[in-house]
Amino acid sequence: MRFGWAMKIMTLALGLVILPGCVHHAVPVYKPVGPQLSGSNETNSHEIPRKWIVTPEEGVDGKVAWVNSNLQFVVVTFPIGRTPGPDRRLNVYRKGLKVGEIKITGPQREDSVVGDLIAGEAQSGDTVRER
Repeated sequence: MRFGWAMKIMTLALGLVILPGCVHHAVPVYKPVGPQLSGSNETNSHEIPRKWIVTPEEGVDGKVAWVNSNLQFVVVTFPIGRTPGPDRRLNVYRKGLKVGEIKITGPQREDSVVGDLIAGEAQSGDTVRER
């Protein structure tokens, strides 16, 4: 009998500890800041909660470190751990405009890799991207 009352008290205490964690909070509604669009009726509008969508960048970005125009190859540096593998084709950009294309051939040393210039041209400081 004594053990039954102790179990009831422990169950009640455990319920009081767990129950507050089960309470759901309302999702905040964000109202737009600034001028409203013409024709919008604020009394009939339904506010939709805005959620942030974060997507990781999947492309690789590098910089041309050195160019050998006679043998048509370049040395490109990439962020650590983001060096592309062999046979990847990347575009060379200068001031936002595509000026060439390279194919990664190797060898790779730390954050630098060698690529063959297969189209266009490249200069030191140009950006190398996959897209």
